[in-house]
This record gives sequence, structure tokens and C-alpha cells, in this order.
Amino acid sequence: MKLNRAFSRSLWVFHFNSGSCNGCDIEVVATLMPRYDPERFGVKLVGSPKHADVLVVTGPVTHDMGGRLRRVYEQMADPKVVIGMGSCQSGGVFFDSYNLDGPAEEIIPVDVYVPGCPPRPEAVIYGVVKAIAKLEGLDGGVQ
Repeated sequence: MKLNRAFSRSLWVFHFNSGSCNGCDIEVVATLMPRYDPERFGVKLVGSPKHADVLVVTGPVTHDMGGRLRRVYEQMADPKVVIGMGSCQSGGVFFDSYNLDGPAEEIIPVDVYVPGCPPRPEAVIYGVVKAIAKLEGLDGGVQ
């Protein structure tokens, strides 16, 4: 499905903390501040997954959050893109912990990864650019 240019350039983002240490959450907030100002490109943080085009998942998925993450993903309308943010998406320091269901990719499909612990705002913006390319069909969804 091809999207028109205006829709693909005005991404609404829903942020989901699945058990992170809040380092990535602080970087998401730093990215939204006037220094980087992604809202000038149409990128806006929304409070409901039903209005979102992009789901940003931070942290490894704990037992309590696995079902909730799946439910949030299912509430989003198609087309949608999932960004896995931080080193915790592949386990990171919490690898093989007793309280984890695993990385987000074992619960829902993740399209774009933003590495780092925590990733810098520039890396978050790069991840959003990759999400735009995925929605436009320019990129095969590679990381």
C-alpha cells in the first residue's frame, strides 16, 4: 500500500516502556525538545496507540508487559512501524534474566532498531527517518 507524501511525513509516535531503566525514555523526551524539534517534520508524540503510526518500544519485555505490548501493537492501525530502541532490545545487560519474556521481536515484529545504551537523540531521529523510508516503501525494512 502506497501512502501519500503528506501522511508519510507526518508520523505520530506512541512510546511504550516495556521495562527499561528509563535511560531511553529520557532520550525520547530529549529528542522532542526544541533543540532537535522533530515536530517541524511532522513527528509528534501521541497518547493513544489508536492514533499512532509508529510504536517506539524501549527496554526488554518483562513478564508483566508482554501481553500489554501485544495489545498495544494490535490497537494500531495499518500501516504501522515498530522501532526497537536501546541495547536492551537484544537483551543487553538484562540478557537471560528470570523476569524477561525476551526482546520485543519475540512478541511483535520490529522493523527498525536504534542501538545504544541509551541512544542519542540523533540516533532516535535516524530511526524515525528509517521508519519513514519503510512506510514509503523505499527501504526493505532493514535495520
